[in-house]
Amino acid sequence: MNDYDKITAFLGQWGRFQQIVFFLLCASSVPNGFAAFSFVFLTDIPSHHCLVPEVNLTQDWRNAIIPIEVVHGKQRLKRCSRYRLDVVRNLSAQGLFPDRDVNLTDLEQESCVNGWSYSRDIYQSTIVSEFDLVCSDQWKQPFTSTVYFLGVLIGSFISGQLSDRFGRKPVVFATMAVQNFFLFVLIFSPSWTVFSILLFTSGLGQISNSVAAFVLGTEILTGNVRVMFSSLGVCLGYAVGYMTLPLLAYFLRDWKSLLLAISLSGLLYLPLLWFIPESPLWLLSQGRVKETETIVRKAAKMNKVEAPQVIFDDYSADETKAHPRQHHNVFNLLRTKNIRNMTVILCLVWFTLNTGYFVLSLNTSRLHANPYLSCFISAAVEVPAYISNWLALRYLPRRLSAICVLLLGGVSLYFIQLVPESLSDLSVGLEMLGKFGISTGMALMYLYTAELYPTVLRSTATGTCSTVSRLGSCIAPSLIHLSENFKYLLYITVGTLAVISAFAAFFLPETFGQPLPPTIQQMQR
Repeated sequence: MNDYDKITAFLGQWGRFQQIVFFLLCASSVPNGFAAFSFVFLTDIPSHHCLVPEVNLTQDWRNAIIPIEVVHGKQRLKRCSRYRLDVVRNLSAQGLFPDRDVNLTDLEQESCVNGWSYSRDIYQSTIVSEFDLVCSDQWKQPFTSTVYFLGVLIGSFISGQLSDRFGRKPVVFATMAVQNFFLFVLIFSPSWTVFSILLFTSGLGQISNSVAAFVLGTEILTGNVRVMFSSLGVCLGYAVGYMTLPLLAYFLRDWKSLLLAISLSGLLYLPLLWFIPESPLWLLSQGRVKETETIVRKAAKMNKVEAPQVIFDDYSADETKAHPRQHHNVFNLLRTKNIRNMTVILCLVWFTLNTGYFVLSLNTSRLHANPYLSCFISAAVEVPAYISNWLALRYLPRRLSAICVLLLGGVSLYFIQLVPESLSDLSVGLEMLGKFGISTGMALMYLYTAELYPTVLRSTATGTCSTVSRLGSCIAPSLIHLSENFKYLLYITVGTLAVISAFAAFFLPETFGQPLPPTIQQMQR
């Protein structure tokens, strides 16, 4: 197979055809930016304490019925217990006063048998307040995000192989429809169990459409436009959705209203995908030469250039019969020693970056008292990260770039342990510097992985690496939950993984300035 970029060079790199593909595929990432981090607000835990029913109590006892506890040096009302209501009612009826006539520490406590009262200072409602995911059921709060990311994991694994088997475009359509339809249906969940099942189903399409759209754009676009799309365009589309999310959440403080806005944004976008063609490279790999020529000639007409009489002259009916189509799967990624070693290293790097990315992104509620501002800061950091990634991909070797950003992210997070509590702004700065490095690496690895594998395995490889990386997003909520007892656990974990991955990345091949390999044989060479 001749080099596709050379064969279609007459199209140019930035005609009307490429512009339509570029901007529509970039825009397809915006809904993913909404959905991926909506859990920062959907599952946030509002301030709460035991509900005190309307009974005959003096105001002094009503104010004192909830015990006080000290958490991280600060006093707050206990969230999961109160003084026994019948005892307090008797003391109130006797005209006794708390602390003056009665020592509160001597009173017996009981659980929140009447439910909880949730603060509405920040949110009107979240799924935590909707389904009472607190106290004995508090484990469900981080597990909700984990359920979603498990769906993302399985979707990534399946969609990559479906994309290589049935085409890029059908998978983009199907997975985006699945994601946004089930996000919409979530609004009508009667219980947490039903909510989790629907959320898992929605997760099947979340990153799957991103991977398929990314591979589709990588294979249609050429030259510097391909680099700009994969390193800057599609990532900025994602960041725009991420930065818009806190604005939506600020004005829509009810979880159902927020989900409705997020799901509609994706469903309204679906018709635009009709204007995006199938990947010519994938069609060629399937021996569908006539369909490929039709797409290329249509692109030439849109770009107002003249196409040659014969475009893909290396293909003929005899050749197609002599070389029947072969369907490849994930086992091809492990078949030879060289490909197997490369796949293992890439999976480790992807896992590290994804773990760090979601830990730092979902941890934004701790950065500032205002979660909307925290989320926006975390999202805004990604814009310079993606711009840096674009510049690195244009001018620097891929392997060197990967090693540098991994070390930057890991070392920055290690240093947070050394910062005194009085310099909290410095800690936030280091965490954002770590997020900058991790985000740059996330964007870098998509193109790097796509350049390493041939057309027949490109989507499968990208989907497989994405699947393994999603194990990191699955454990991220639990890691954040565990760090409530050990403040620096998540920084030490992510920092260690980043340093190890930087060393492993040293053994990856270099792809800077090389054409995309069309076959496994050319990839091995």
